[in-house]
Amino acid sequence: MRFLFASDSFKGTLSSEQIIRLLTDSANRIFPGCETKGVPIADGGEGTVDAVITVTKGEIRTADVHGPLMEKTAASYGIFHGDSAIIEMAAASGLPMVPAEKRNPLHTTTYGTGELIRDALDARYRKLSIAIGGSATNDGGMGAMRALGVRFLDEKADELMGTGSDLGRVRDIDISGLHPAVAEAEITVMCDVNNPLTGPDGAAYTFGKQKGGTPEILDELEAGMKQYAGVIAQKLGIDVDKIAGAGAAGGLGAALCVFLHARLKSGIETVLDLIDFDGLLDGTDLVVTGEGRIDWQSAFGKVPSGVGQRCKAKGIPAVAIVGGMGQGAEKIYEFGIDSILPAIHGAMDIQEACSRAEELYANAAERMFRMIRVGMGLK
Repeated sequence: MRFLFASDSFKGTLSSEQIIRLLTDSANRIFPGCETKGVPIADGGEGTVDAVITVTKGEIRTADVHGPLMEKTAASYGIFHGDSAIIEMAAASGLPMVPAEKRNPLHTTTYGTGELIRDALDARYRKLSIAIGGSATNDGGMGAMRALGVRFLDEKADELMGTGSDLGRVRDIDISGLHPAVAEAEITVMCDVNNPLTGPDGAAYTFGKQKGGTPEILDELEAGMKQYAGVIAQKLGIDVDKIAGAGAAGGLGAALCVFLHARLKSGIETVLDLIDFDGLLDGTDLVVTGEGRIDWQSAFGKVPSGVGQRCKAKGIPAVAIVGGMGQGAEKIYEFGIDSILPAIHGAMDIQEACSRAEELYANAAERMFRMIRVGMGLK
């Protein structure tokens, strides 16, 4: 028997590495002599860099950048395969970097994310994968592009800093100073939303509130984003609202596509491609995946659906051990997951479940492998 373990972490309780260890111990007890392999998996959110670097045996590179409020900070990204880099924008422009009392998307910038991209380009990495979840920003990506040499000008031809409040002041765009290595780069953006840049489903109204935006602030951001989009259309001939996902990360998705010619791709699909997951499936008899809570949303760009679909394409059974099940969890069966096994096996509150996470997961793993052994003996 050859098992492949490819689970997301259970946020705040179990890391992917802990889960691999627990599954390996249980598999060896129930199937002595079995072959096991474990790979940490993430879907483009928190932990993506670590997952890719672990599997590809890459390295972490650190750069001095500016945070969402232009404070000096150090941020890391991953390098691997000699010419590739993987960047999480949250490392430089993430919401947790802004204290709750200072959260206001008019004042934050993606400048630090642009500095990470610039650092990777300066170091001659030409294949870049950028995860854009968890942002504190709604600047249309102006800050990031400014760090890469694009100049956004107001009505007096003065350069703007590139915060959310600058969107409505943009009157011209000068791309003559764009980092020359962009022309040689292949950039993939991990994005699992298709929101446009403007409108009721756009960057401001969909994501601005969680970043500290009041109704008045969101109205200002929306008006500014329309101005910004209009200047892009006028100066560069691109209708950004026709780009699905342009509104992701407060409009960073739009800037990456417009100025860096990046392509948007599902986060989990990008991760699975980067670690050559299809190659890992060769010769595998069963895959075990999972996440902290599985529900109807898990079918859309989460680890179980991504792993399940790859397994389904190769005719390999896949099961999911999860912390808990929510409404619509059964939808995942359409995406290559053959069974779901919750780790919680009795009445308990969330605090108890979290404190007993390792014990509960180990118990679930043993129950699962025992059931598989029973199934193998059926005629």
